[in-house]
Amino acid sequence: MQVTITVNGESWDLDVAPADVLLDVLREQIGVKSPKIGCERGDCGSCTVLLDRRTVRSCLVLAVEVEGHEVTTVEGIGADRLSDLQELFITLNSFQCGFCAPGIVLSATELLDENPNPDRHDVQEALSGNLCRCTGYEPIIDAVLAVGQRSGEVTP
Repeated sequence: MQVTITVNGESWDLDVAPADVLLDVLREQIGVKSPKIGCERGDCGSCTVLLDRRTVRSCLVLAVEVEGHEVTTVEGIGADRLSDLQELFITLNSFQCGFCAPGIVLSATELLDENPNPDRHDVQEALSGNLCRCTGYEPIIDAVLAVGQRSGEVTP
């Protein structure tokens, strides 16, 4: 099947099989490597991407379903310059191995787009579908909360 998929603002005309998942198409045909292959069941969040600005697990989405939609990977978030969120993740040393980082960045981006001043519970809820084995989550949560502090809008 022929599909046209827009990834990070660039249109791609691709031949895909009906059962091809978005994760494999992104990695193998387009060459975008930030969505990681993890559990392949949608449990770990390492393959998270934004589909029309909403997080989805790309291992669970068929590539044919993405026809006419916008896919954003972490490369599309900081294309011109790092976002405030990405800068704070670096400043606060929020990640160790980085395997979970793209999915967490995208999940936190979706949260902050909807709620620029989340509280701790909001952040925990938004990131609940992303597994991280290295950090214990606190430096990640602190970075997301700090985005509001940086803009002067602090919620305890």
